[in-house]
Amino acid sequence: MERKSLVGGKYKVLSDKEVEMIHNASLRTLEKTGMEVNSKKALEIFKEKGAKIDFDKRRVKIPRSMVEDAIDKAPSKVVLCGREEKHNLILEDKRVYMGTAGTALSVLDLDTGEKRPSTLKDVGEIARLVDALENIQFYHLTVYPNDLPREKVDVNRYYAALSNTTKHIMGGPYTREGALEVIKIAEEIAGGEEALREKPIISFTICAMSPLKIDATYGEILIDIVKKGIPVAVPTEPQCGTTAPVTLAGNLVLYGAETLAGVTLAQLVNPGTPVICGYVGTIADVRTMAYTSGAVEMGLLNAGAAQLAQYWRLPFYGTGGMTDSKIPDIQSGYERALNLLPVALAGANYIHDAAGYLESALTVAYEQYVIDNEIIGMVMRALRGIEVNEDTLALDVIDKVGPGGNFLTEEHTVSYMRSEFFFPKVSDRSHREKWLAEGGKDAKERAKEMAKDILAKHKPLAIPLEVRKRIEKRKDIVYSLNF
Repeated sequence: MERKSLVGGKYKVLSDKEVEMIHNASLRTLEKTGMEVNSKKALEIFKEKGAKIDFDKRRVKIPRSMVEDAIDKAPSKVVLCGREEKHNLILEDKRVYMGTAGTALSVLDLDTGEKRPSTLKDVGEIARLVDALENIQFYHLTVYPNDLPREKVDVNRYYAALSNTTKHIMGGPYTREGALEVIKIAEEIAGGEEALREKPIISFTICAMSPLKIDATYGEILIDIVKKGIPVAVPTEPQCGTTAPVTLAGNLVLYGAETLAGVTLAQLVNPGTPVICGYVGTIADVRTMAYTSGAVEMGLLNAGAAQLAQYWRLPFYGTGGMTDSKIPDIQSGYERALNLLPVALAGANYIHDAAGYLESALTVAYEQYVIDNEIIGMVMRALRGIEVNEDTLALDVIDKVGPGGNFLTEEHTVSYMRSEFFFPKVSDRSHREKWLAEGGKDAKERAKEMAKDILAKHKPLAIPLEVRKRIEKRKDIVYSLNF
């Protein structure tokens, strides 16, 4: 049994002809302009398989046929598992899931509201919060543990997350050694090497760099991960006006070239390995050249990127629900809702950044996860759409009640009233007098109280004690449930 998913695809920002034009432009870019590849291993792999290489410039020109072959070999369906089967995610076609992302460097403290550096404890506490929030469907590692030395970050971030939620864990590794150690502890928890391949409770993101670069470290890590058969997303982050053409179409051309370069490398290393094309693109504010994450154009771009992934028949890692606001306020609400909804309606499979983020991805807030759980729930209701059949048309009950009647006590109303509507938990729908009598709290205050209550009471399903003991004997493990 997998985690309940909904299906998008009714919103299309691009026509079929426009999708094909962008696809062809991306492949032409790879063949004519090429990618700068800074990994020696990757350069040798591309050379061995027939790409045109300029070793002095570290430039790889990838033939169209090689890219098309990689698209054919890459699975159209990738399953990301949770420790509990109910949280499994099936990424294919236009199935939609929404969750968190990373990696922010700061947190708005739940007690003081002040901004402070994020810690390893936050990684675990946020995982526990996400575990209890029913509409957040996966935990993409969301904050950086500033209290750890770099060499201990990867394994402790993943272990803190795995200890506090049974939802799927994805994240970006910082070192090759760290990624390999993460795989080892995941194998311990899953029950062995083969068990982890069959039930991947973790996955990784390895970013391509805009414009048209594969980093030396990330290139090496990508090769290691795909050799192990662990699912990996290859996102790219072209920014209109700075690291990408100013036009949205030109931005999507770079996305296509960059993510397909990663997909191609993965399939050259291990044909058939689970790989997810990805996109985190947006625009620069041309008045300041600043990165923007709350722009409505970000939603349009990610919706278009989802259509391209559907054209390739590859699973898609997209972005939605972000904001440039510094606090959970009205700006945060309208920006994140308006750049999440079009991406979900377009049918993006794995929409990260949909919960928790503030300040252009620099900061998170505990109460924001609670608010975003509600926004995601509303988006999920929009994805369900309107069910039209003989029973929902309600002709019999309309005829029975007739002019001037009331439908409240009808059996038809009782049978549908719980399933037809979304019932918010943070939003207040009471009369002003009742709201005032209960303290006149705004949504942020209510969400903060809910977050504190969850952290005080929620107990996630624990990793078996004997497995925890084995893992926590390791010298590089700092995190424990007694942290």
